[in-house]
Amino acid sequence: MAIGPVQLIVLGFKDPDFHGEIIAELERLRESDTVRVIDALAVYKDAEGEMEVMHLSNLSTDEAVELGSKVGALVGLGFEGEPGAEAGAEAGAEAAADGISVFTDEEAWDVLGEIPNGSAAALVLLEHHWAVPLRDAIMRAGGFRISDGFISPLDLIEIGLISAEDAAVMHSLEQAPVPT
Repeated sequence: MAIGPVQLIVLGFKDPDFHGEIIAELERLRESDTVRVIDALAVYKDAEGEMEVMHLSNLSTDEAVELGSKVGALVGLGFEGEPGAEAGAEAGAEAAADGISVFTDEEAWDVLGEIPNGSAAALVLLEHHWAVPLRDAIMRAGGFRISDGFISPLDLIEIGLISAEDAAVMHSLEQAPVPT
């Protein structure tokens, strides 16, 4: 199966009371063929750091069966149990044997560790359908990805894209809540 660029987005929430607005927007993006949600999890971390996890998804039943629990595998939740861990290890070993560099422990992203105690998070694995033609054109031209990332609203002030007031509001919305 050919797949477009994939991104894991981790969104934090002060309360685990998801209102459906996010799922509705993801569904709108899916209907416009902008993105596909490959997998999504809701994680609640209590004050002591104990986690409860629930699957969220707008995949069809066939897609869900085909893709399985990819976010859990990526972040080490191991929903597939020992067979899933073994399959992941085998796939990593095969990739390394083929000369594909897998990341080291120093490069690993501790997604679960970054979720503040006493909060909730939605972990959403998106396939960017809109980017497939661009990615393919870049590859045909001999290009390759060096790096990517979201730019902080505070950095956008310096280039005149947004006002300091707007950046301050956007930046405060992007920051994790301080545990009480």
